[in-house]
Amino acid sequence: MKIVITGGAGFIGSNLAHALTRCGEASEVRVLDDLSTGSRDNLTGADVRFVEGSVLDAALLDRVFRGAETIVHLAALPSVARSVADPLASHHANSTGTLMVLEAARRAGGAHVIAASSSSVYGANPHLPKHEDLRPAPLSPYAVGKLAAESYLASYHHCYDLPVLPFRFFNVYGPRQPAGHDYAAVVPAWINAAMTGQPVLVNGDGLQSRDFTYVETVCRVLTRAVLRKVVSADPVNLAYGTRTSLAELITELEAVLGTPLDPRHLPPRPGDVRHSHAENSRLLNLVPGVRPVPLREGLERTVEWFREQAR
Repeated sequence: MKIVITGGAGFIGSNLAHALTRCGEASEVRVLDDLSTGSRDNLTGADVRFVEGSVLDAALLDRVFRGAETIVHLAALPSVARSVADPLASHHANSTGTLMVLEAARRAGGAHVIAASSSSVYGANPHLPKHEDLRPAPLSPYAVGKLAAESYLASYHHCYDLPVLPFRFFNVYGPRQPAGHDYAAVVPAWINAAMTGQPVLVNGDGLQSRDFTYVETVCRVLTRAVLRKVVSADPVNLAYGTRTSLAELITELEAVLGTPLDPRHLPPRPGDVRHSHAENSRLLNLVPGVRPVPLREGLERTVEWFREQAR
């Protein structure tokens, strides 16, 4: 089975590349990444064919997708804050990039396309837990772009019979997630701050909550969806229904790190969602049998990875 991962040198993509090359059912794993946010170092030890380039390059997509059965489209310009700072770049990477991938998949004979969307599409809709039939109310250009990408997947399924599967990711964290830059996600940013003696920066009062999902759990779901050719034109929440406030996350990290953190509160960021909590019955029906990694265990593994990198 030949599989392509766009954005496969990034955080989630590289973890998936390692998982797929270990599963024994993938005859070839190809990775396409422009290295704008990913790193080839993330693929060290993974038996993949790496191609450097952009999903906005149609000719390159045709070459990389040739003969592929499934494309896992993870290439994106992440971060709500980054999209607020540069909405056009976010749109080109996330919306136009997805459309380019779908067109190339169609030209490649109708390859199965699994794509990453985001829980940010729920935005200002206050209903909890978030289920897929809720009205989207995106608050940021990033969320708008992901919602557009979902709509493109559904339209290609209905218009061209393209087998698709859009997953809405919820605050994925774990090894290989970058820290030390302006748009770093909260878990790596706080671990890095704690390990370097810096305060942890909290945007808002810290009572906002998230459904944190360990990257290995995400990769287990993606691997099963790839191998079983799971198809759904409707979006699917990829999370396991936990709800942790940022204040509670600080407490968890203090226990794992064995040291108190120094929280410093900043004003809330434009575009940030107040609460995120997944309803996942659709996921459990389509991709049953995955045991999620608990938050404490996931944080322990993540901290250990950061400590190994610092040695």
